[in-house]
Amino acid sequence: MRILVTSSRNTFALDIIRKLGSTGHYVVAADTFSGAMGSHSRFLAAHEVTASPRFETDKFIEDVNRIVTAHQIDLIIPTFEEAFYLAAREHDLPEGVRLFAGKFGALAQLHDKGSFQRLVERSGVPIPETVVVSNEDELHAAIDRFPQFFARAVYSRGGVGLLTNTGPLAGKMSVEDCHPTPEQPWLVQPFTDGPMICTYSVIVDGRVTAQCTYSAPEQWAHSTGITFLAEDSTKTLEYTQKLVDELDPNFTGQLSFDFVNHHGELYAIECNPRPTNGVILLETAEFVDALTGDVEEPVVVEPGVERQVRLAVLADAFTEPIKHLKTSLHDLLHVHDIGHGWHDSLAMMWGPAALVHGAKLSHGQKVELLKAMGDDIVWNGEPIVGMTEEDAAELLDVHAQRI
Repeated sequence: MRILVTSSRNTFALDIIRKLGSTGHYVVAADTFSGAMGSHSRFLAAHEVTASPRFETDKFIEDVNRIVTAHQIDLIIPTFEEAFYLAAREHDLPEGVRLFAGKFGALAQLHDKGSFQRLVERSGVPIPETVVVSNEDELHAAIDRFPQFFARAVYSRGGVGLLTNTGPLAGKMSVEDCHPTPEQPWLVQPFTDGPMICTYSVIVDGRVTAQCTYSAPEQWAHSTGITFLAEDSTKTLEYTQKLVDELDPNFTGQLSFDFVNHHGELYAIECNPRPTNGVILLETAEFVDALTGDVEEPVVVEPGVERQVRLAVLADAFTEPIKHLKTSLHDLLHVHDIGHGWHDSLAMMWGPAALVHGAKLSHGQKVELLKAMGDDIVWNGEPIVGMTEEDAAELLDVHAQRI
């Protein structure tokens, strides 16, 4: 196949590029800046730069069409929230190219944490009690309901922008800094104690073809994982298939769910309708077969498989040496880096370019760097330029489904 992988700045995008390129596929990487690390993998046929899907949607679609035509692309695999812009403008893509992502309405329903909670409820998967608030008075009333609470915007990601009075992030954000609105509401839940369990799934025609369940023993600033350990997938595979069945029996794409393991019961927290670092734990042949649907039963990563982002682990060790040095040294000595065996070290050397890109996007404002790094490729529920009337109606319906 001839494949375009977008948002190549991400570690999981780089992994997808390596897996596809190493098995003989013609792979083109694209991002909004030339320094994206995935765009410098040795497994690429070419790399391209596009306009921002968020800030220049028409130009982004024009650039994608140019790339598809020039490289005779068969399949587009989005790896971040550009998926929403591509899905909303799928009717403007060249004839014959396939988009490996769900329809816009399904993606929007998953991404909006309010409508996602309603979907989970319908599917019969356990969820914490949830209150959706649309103004500051409602926010104060909701957090007063729970002695221990956890709150975040319906459009948030990456463990950034969390309000809680419990756990390691307690007090990191002030309630005075939270401003829910009817257009951008917040969710408030009782703090559900327990380790976070994440999943990554490949779905083809409504059937889960690959499942990875993993934890992040080491995290950067209690948000983004930097080590990844495969866990048992028995329950998460069941829950994922239930959610897909309820969402769209014809869904094709990549989905990632977050659960909390509360005394042995898994509670669904949110969905990232895109890949996450769980893909790194899949073997190359397993991923490629799952992507094409060429499996009789879902490919499942066995518990115990572990990988790390070595540069991030090293940085974390020196950022908080007393707290992390012992664990980090163990990881550095015993856990394979995500680049192990690929002989593609040049790509990872471009990792700091994403930090520079994020700093430029922040325009000197005091914002969390993890948030700024993806600011030009996120989608926060706004109508998308050029979307069809049908998709616009789907978006309104998603907003109406909030609990």
